[in-house]
Amino acid sequence: MSRIAVCPGSFDPITYGHLDIIRRGAKIFDKVYVVVLNNSSKNPLFTVDERIKLIKEVTMDIPNVQVDQFSGLLVDYAKSVNANVILRGLRAVSDFEYEMQITSMNRVLNENIETFFMMTNNQYSFLSSSIVKEAAKYHAKISELVPPEVEKVLQKKFSSN
Repeated sequence: MSRIAVCPGSFDPITYGHLDIIRRGAKIFDKVYVVVLNNSSKNPLFTVDERIKLIKEVTMDIPNVQVDQFSGLLVDYAKSVNANVILRGLRAVSDFEYEMQITSMNRVLNENIETFFMMTNNQYSFLSSSIVKEAAKYHAKISELVPPEVEKVLQKKFSSN
């Protein structure tokens, strides 16, 4: 039986914190689907297609990672790709309460899908896509927060400001 995980997120944009979880997850699972969720309650900077393109660029060296998108229930997507694990990164204790609620609901929806929490590397524990976008908006140095491909597109997005 293959060990297949789904690593969901908005990835707007993908950061080194996300990549830390994806890379470490790819060492544990046979296949990791990095899936961009289309969350209608958020106002993203990047389109879903732009986010997918960026994730593919920065994960191309990880052979067992596949990038996809979904809208709807995550457990339905996981079932459609035969995944039995949802892989989630935790930065701090403050993430845990929200993640616990989601995990509990997913368990009600499909008890055969487990959620694995992975603590992010300490150097990324403060990092979020929102913080990166805010810094990039004001042309701050973000090279330690995101891969060069992401830094380049963020600079382009905010160059007119």
